[in-house]
Amino acid sequence: MWTSILAKLEHHKRLDLSEAAAIWDELPLLELGQWADRARRLRADPEAATYVVDRNINYTNVCSSRCRFCAFYRDAGAPDAYVLDREEIFRKIEETLAAGGSGILMQGGLHPALDVRYFEELLRAIRRRYTLDLHCFSPPEIIHLSRISAIGVEECLRRLVAAGLTSLPGGGAEILSDEVRNRISPRKCSSGEWLHVMETAHRIGLKTTATMMFGCGETLRQRLQHLDLLRSLQDRHGGFVAFIPWTFQWPKTELGREGWPEATAVEYLRWLALGRLFLDNFPTIQSSWVTQGLKIAQVALAFGANDIGSVMLEENVVAATGVSHRTSEAELRRLIADAGFRPVRRDSVHRHLE
Repeated sequence: MWTSILAKLEHHKRLDLSEAAAIWDELPLLELGQWADRARRLRADPEAATYVVDRNINYTNVCSSRCRFCAFYRDAGAPDAYVLDREEIFRKIEETLAAGGSGILMQGGLHPALDVRYFEELLRAIRRRYTLDLHCFSPPEIIHLSRISAIGVEECLRRLVAAGLTSLPGGGAEILSDEVRNRISPRKCSSGEWLHVMETAHRIGLKTTATMMFGCGETLRQRLQHLDLLRSLQDRHGGFVAFIPWTFQWPKTELGREGWPEATAVEYLRWLALGRLFLDNFPTIQSSWVTQGLKIAQVALAFGANDIGSVMLEENVVAATGVSHRTSEAELRRLIADAGFRPVRRDSVHRHLE
């Protein structure tokens, strides 16, 4: 079996699920990294690694989903629940532009009182003032907006695009297995609904990212199912610009108190490398310094990643768990250069800006 698997890797042919499982179970860490690095250099600029200067704006922490892995959400009546007013959002945008940012990533909880009209007006107000990328609203938010606005997913997306939406972030995927989702986020959209939002977005011309949160008690079969669903959707439309895996951050969360073994840095690097090999139709694999720290994110550039993520002038959701890393554009550029690559600034849909 190994002869045929290695021959497939050598000739850049597609892996099936059993072959991916064998690689995960048996291929040594450094050898796996070497194969992933070879694939990276074929599918992306072999000399460059990209990053983006942007900011996470979480417009509200009120969320009806109440995911068990989340420490950020609040109930509507909580004393520290909030909805940002427009002036505060404008101030954050102006700080981002002053720092050389090209866009914002705007996401929030599933607020029961904020429908699609609220966000149409917000996007239009931003567009009247500023020119920047609006990378906003994960699939669970789109499903929620569709439901409370009594409209279909496609109409919801088209209305948001008409108001100024640029692209869609891939949050809320967690593990695309309803067995897992029913345990960790039973009130959130199903895996089929997440995929439906993404397929609809791709069909109408929106580019998106795809994420994966692993290390929350899922099986290898469920992890591989996640990758297979992403690869199949990418085959149909080619709308994903990047795959972004990260590990479950357990402190201060309800799920973390169940004592699932924390995914290690080695496990993270192995999974990122396997993602590069299996997702042969994804141009970009992004490392996550926000969850792994800067040193592991830098090492990930030798394990298949060709993007180191965002300077992220603000981040609240991971920080709410008690995990907090910070960086600057200068530091990201140095990390990329020290790893042997040319740092290149990009935008939210991974177009090079330099």
